Amino acid sequence: MAGKNEKKQLLLRISSSLWRELAAWAEDDFRSINGQIEYLLTECVRQRKKGKRSG
Repeated sequence: MAGKNEKKQLLLRISSSLWRELAAWAEDDFRSINGQIEYLLTECVRQRKKGKRSG
């Protein structure tokens, strides 16, 4: 049975300009680019869930 913290792999194609922006942001936050993308997606999902409760 899969655990809650199991990681899935995902192929993501993004523009080189977005990659550079994410890389700079990740460096500012002391994260890897992968970690930064995961953090941002997690925050978006959290905010979406929060918005559904109040609406």
